[in-house]
This record gives sequence, structure tokens and C-alpha cells, in this order.
Amino acid sequence: AGFWHVANIGRGCKLDLKLISVFIERWRPETHTFHLPCGECTITLEDVQLQLRLPMDGSVLTGSVQSAD
Repeated sequence: AGFWHVANIGRGCKLDLKLISVFIERWRPETHTFHLPCGECTITLEDVQLQLRLPMDGSVLTGSVQSAD
């Protein structure tokens, strides 16, 4: 389904743990937004695609999922 890029996220990437902590503190789950000094910010699927450099070509994958759980 084209998720090879997702499997390789973070390899060779240095994470800034302080920056991650700040974003966690500013996340508001009830509105799905970050509350920043400059205003509110939300993450869209397009933002994720651009940041992770995921390919956006091919057919849409749809269907149902069944689980034994």
C-alpha cells in the first residue's frame, strides 16, 4: 500500500525531546489543536504527508477491516 516510507521514519533522525515535550504540553485533545502563543494550530493529513515525504500517487485504499479482538 506504499507504507515503506512510514516504516523508515526516524532512522538517522535526531529527536529533540524538549521540543516534543513542549508540543505535548500545548496539545488539547478535546479540540485536536496545539495552543501556541501565536494562536491555535492543527495538523492536517497534508501536513503529515509533506513532513514524512509520503508518496501521494496511486489509487485510494478503502475497505473494511475485521479483527479477532
